[in-house]
Amino acid sequence: MPIINYLLQQGIEVIIGSDGNALSLLQKEYPQLTHIELPSYNITYKTSNMFMNIAPQVPKILNAIRLERKLLETIISQYKIDAIISDNRYGLQHSSLPSVFMTHQLNIIVPNKLVSNWVRKMNQRYIQQFTACWVPDYPNEPSLAGELSHGNWKNITYVGPLSRLSHQHQAAQNDILVVLSGPEPQRSILEQKIIAQAKTIDRQFVIVSGQTKTYEVEQLEPNIKRYSYMTSQNLNASILNSKVIIARSGYSTLMDLVQLQCQQVIFIPTPGQTEQEFLAKRFYEKKQFYYQNQKDLNLTLALKELKKFSGLSPYTTENSSTLEDTIDNFLTQLATNS
Repeated sequence: MPIINYLLQQGIEVIIGSDGNALSLLQKEYPQLTHIELPSYNITYKTSNMFMNIAPQVPKILNAIRLERKLLETIISQYKIDAIISDNRYGLQHSSLPSVFMTHQLNIIVPNKLVSNWVRKMNQRYIQQFTACWVPDYPNEPSLAGELSHGNWKNITYVGPLSRLSHQHQAAQNDILVVLSGPEPQRSILEQKIIAQAKTIDRQFVIVSGQTKTYEVEQLEPNIKRYSYMTSQNLNASILNSKVIIARSGYSTLMDLVQLQCQQVIFIPTPGQTEQEFLAKRFYEKKQFYYQNQKDLNLTLALKELKKFSGLSPYTTENSSTLEDTIDNFLTQLATNS
């Protein structure tokens, strides 16, 4: 969203391609823009074993990449595309157009050394087919993603963390905000666990379910209010207005929480997503954010232990390019080459 917003400010025509909940959210945030439904990778996490989750789905992922490339030819022809910015979509690269790949995962963690080496080589091979790679992190420590986002790569630009949200000084008034996201069935499993435990805790819970198809607001219990989703503006206000945040430890969520300088955070990584498990442990070991595994969820204990964690101080952007400068350079190159 920060990229879309800045491009629009510069008078650039933006066409959005996505799928699933992400597409639904973007359609609601930018109803005036053209939206294209892209092939879904449709990755599911049924177990807590990363290898067993992903290995059977590799053919499906490769097929989605193939379909992306095929669809891209049509999109370029129909909409006269000048450039592509791809958020972790490996198939949206074209030899005749400048194309940027955006990711924080230069190094994908797989808990098997042989498989890990193969995955990292494949990841690097795909990414280096793009004109450039923008990494939403800091180039040096302290960084957010650590080894995930750093390595000896060419054509890498660190643009700093990106967030659709903005910080404003505001006194927290609400108790606990739960922000759910991610693939099924784990999203629903976590929601059910949280609701069951929240009923027994004498604190007010607001749950944002991350279900963007239809907008619903329900009072599930006297102390539990559930929203199917929130717009960026409402979510921004709700996070700033809450004393405790419970969320997945996905990187987009992490960047939002850092942007809003959240202090009291409980992470619950999606089982089998090694990236989320790595990030949750990274900030737990720094004594900044508390985390629990989903299978061991104990909200009463989590809220007690949370007092021992400091939260994050604002990060410095020293030595990193700004997103605006990076986009400006990209647009200048486009104009020069056109």
